[in-house]
Amino acid sequence: MSATCPHSDPFRMRCAVPVAGGVLAVARAGPPPDHADAVVLAIHGITANMMAWASVARELARYRVTMLAPDLRGRGESAALRGPYGFAAHVADLLAVLDHAGVQRAVLAGHSMGAYVAARLAAEHPERAAGLVLVDGGASFDGIAPQAAAAGHALTVGTAMARHAMTFPSAEGYVDFWRQHPAFAGAWNDDVEAYVLHDLAGKPGAFRYVINTDAIETDSRELLSDPINRSAIDRTHGAIRLLRAPRGTLDDEHPMIPRPLLDAFTARHPAADLDEVAGVNHYTLLLGESPGPPRVAAAIEATARTTTSG
Repeated sequence: MSATCPHSDPFRMRCAVPVAGGVLAVARAGPPPDHADAVVLAIHGITANMMAWASVARELARYRVTMLAPDLRGRGESAALRGPYGFAAHVADLLAVLDHAGVQRAVLAGHSMGAYVAARLAAEHPERAAGLVLVDGGASFDGIAPQAAAAGHALTVGTAMARHAMTFPSAEGYVDFWRQHPAFAGAWNDDVEAYVLHDLAGKPGAFRYVINTDAIETDSRELLSDPINRSAIDRTHGAIRLLRAPRGTLDDEHPMIPRPLLDAFTARHPAADLDEVAGVNHYTLLLGESPGPPRVAAAIEATARTTTSG
């Protein structure tokens, strides 16, 4: 647990949204949508879950903004949801979330792969998008060689697959395993712990990280191979804010959005607002005790304010 006062769960409401094949788990933070100044639909990354947005949701409490944060199909409390999988299924699921909440337009915020899903949703259904907030993802990229695709797949999916194959004697043991992750050194707090535990299931002696491997395999393949997903942001219109972490998934010097990709993004989208957040990595830009979550929350609020006032 964190050395400071324990954090309460910002997601006070949970609901099950009917989608193709079953129901999607969705968390809500903030006021009911019809009492809010704006709604943000928060979309997590490829192997993440809804609790990745907990730190940002807490920061948004100072604004009259509702956050809807689903566990994407195949993850978290939506892990048992059967196919279809892939980006088209995510877009359909997210439209169902907005419809279920009675929300016509929302700020679409996505982290990592979730940024590409947000961009595709905005490109295909612009009437539902009140603006885009891309968190260390979403920048278009060209087709890549098979070797590079394999390396990208191993980076994003391989570690999750290995973790899925492991068993842990206790929840505490699983938390201790995650505490060794270099991305969270110095940033660990109750929000990170809640994020880690959200994917854990089982009983003493046989706890496991729960994820649908077919779902993440499909998402990885579609992101890396399908130009519809890789370049969705270039087919969108409206306000775009991109937040970039200077460090990578292992708190290394290889950012998720390399400088050439960032330069290409700014050339294609000169009106986009760019925020390069110092002192964060791919994870802590969104989650944990770091400068990242307040900056993401501010970007969401600014996008909502700009689009509602305009």
